[in-house]
Amino acid sequence: MAGLNASKAKYYPVRHIADLRDMLYQSSELYGPLTAFMQKENGAYVSYSFKQYRSDVEALGTALAARGYSEKKILLIGENCYAWVVSYLAVICGVGTIVPVDKEIPAEEIDNIIKLTGAACIIYSSKLNAKIEEAAPKIDTVSFDELQNLIDDGKARMENGDTSFADRYIDPNVLGSLIFTSGTTGVSKGVCLSHANICFTLEQMCQMIYIGPKDTFLSVLPLHHTYECSCGFLCQVYRGSAVAFSEGLRHISRNMQEVRPTIMLCVPMLAETMYKKIWLNIRKNNMEDKVTRAIKISNAVHPAIARQALKRKLFDGVHQSFGGQLRLLICGGAAADPTVLAGLRDFGILAVQGYGLTECAPLAAVNRDVYYNDESAGLSTPNGTLDICNVQEDGTGEIRYRGGNVMLGYYNQPKETAAVIHDGWFYTGDLGFIDPNGFLHITGRKKNVIVTANGKNIFPEELEAYLCRNPYIEEAVVVGIMNRKKNDYDIVALLTPNETTVKETLGENAEPAQINELMQKALDEVNDKVQSYKHLCAFIVWPEPFPHTSSKKIKRAGLTEAAAKIYVAK
Repeated sequence: MAGLNASKAKYYPVRHIADLRDMLYQSSELYGPLTAFMQKENGAYVSYSFKQYRSDVEALGTALAARGYSEKKILLIGENCYAWVVSYLAVICGVGTIVPVDKEIPAEEIDNIIKLTGAACIIYSSKLNAKIEEAAPKIDTVSFDELQNLIDDGKARMENGDTSFADRYIDPNVLGSLIFTSGTTGVSKGVCLSHANICFTLEQMCQMIYIGPKDTFLSVLPLHHTYECSCGFLCQVYRGSAVAFSEGLRHISRNMQEVRPTIMLCVPMLAETMYKKIWLNIRKNNMEDKVTRAIKISNAVHPAIARQALKRKLFDGVHQSFGGQLRLLICGGAAADPTVLAGLRDFGILAVQGYGLTECAPLAAVNRDVYYNDESAGLSTPNGTLDICNVQEDGTGEIRYRGGNVMLGYYNQPKETAAVIHDGWFYTGDLGFIDPNGFLHITGRKKNVIVTANGKNIFPEELEAYLCRNPYIEEAVVVGIMNRKKNDYDIVALLTPNETTVKETLGENAEPAQINELMQKALDEVNDKVQSYKHLCAFIVWPEPFPHTSSKKIKRAGLTEAAAKIYVAK
């Protein structure tokens, strides 16, 4: 945890924005010539300024309105790129309702979203031509390749006096963005967000963590997801930062060298990969003892600014491997390993994590850049409120949240909405507690809790986090399988070994029995750390990769049933 004096640090000042168009217009005036976006074109990154971005957004919005799409729902589907971000603000800021869609979902699901929403048009990447032709044969489509023609048309209309985009009234409290979640259970709901919801998140986040015009973000997570959309795109437009679009996960290292990012949003898996890469290179060069001493020496230096300067000098090679300017990683989407967060900080890269849900656009808590607790999901935002209700004997309860970013509701699902929003609170379905310093700690999902015969609550996520800290385990899912002999659950770990570290230790031709020995040792280490009622009874080396959502969360649906068919109770 950062020093307690930091808890008194003032929030960063921010400007008020009434809606996203107001945000765009303010930013274009404040940051006009600065780079807003960077995109790889013909082998090199090309920059787009805030002034050009506003012009393209206004022109595209004007052209779409002229086509008759005002007050209509428009789907947006494609890879992270300049065309995506222009389309998003063009629709939501002066045309209708934007419906960002995961480009990885099948055509059948896209078709279902079209029917459910009554969408009038799809704006899409030409890379998805075949899928879109199958999913949307009866509605209008506009490919990213066609956008420039529309932008040119819109500019011509504006030159001839068309001010429909700028003149259209935006009610900040009605539906602006409709997001269909790709949940870990496979069940999707349409989350209705307003301009006010999204603007609240932007203002709150930027009071907690400093982001400014000198920052460059490398965008690696999918923009259709509200985490990247709000915190990795709209936030940067708001604060005058640049966003560089990565070419994909395989190209992150090269892209970091090319754009030299200062901040990245990431999921814990990416932060862990970066940390492991650092130590892998250190071990290859037989530098472990020297680096360990340097970390110890630099950690003792005060104040923080002097410590940071020393670490950048001592670990220049580490920093250069990430472009040389990286100062901050913001982790979200799942719980990050505290040892990884602290470990990255040892090398002079601050890593903090936050907590959010699509229903909160998405921010509910975040660790500050000057006050953080690696074990926690963060602090409540300045004008948001976190609370724990229905507290159990172990001190945990359901996390509920209240703030201006809570969704309007689930699309056409009043019963489902009423089940999670009542008494002025949004009930998250997550379980946890708030410590005396105000930090939120998440213990698991309400729907995943395993309740033993004697009423004890076991949170799979806690055990999974411990298991995944073992270098020989890539991923883990913990399930409860009913043992009829004892009329209680056996707690079983489904494991995928880390092929790289296993091969380093056992060689290329490791026998299953040798791998099982490593897995059993991992279970024993976890059982030594937790209460006896949480002990893992057994493990199953899972025969294939776990299914994932596009935000890299494991889809748990069906895994317990599949494991029960394999598992033999003792």
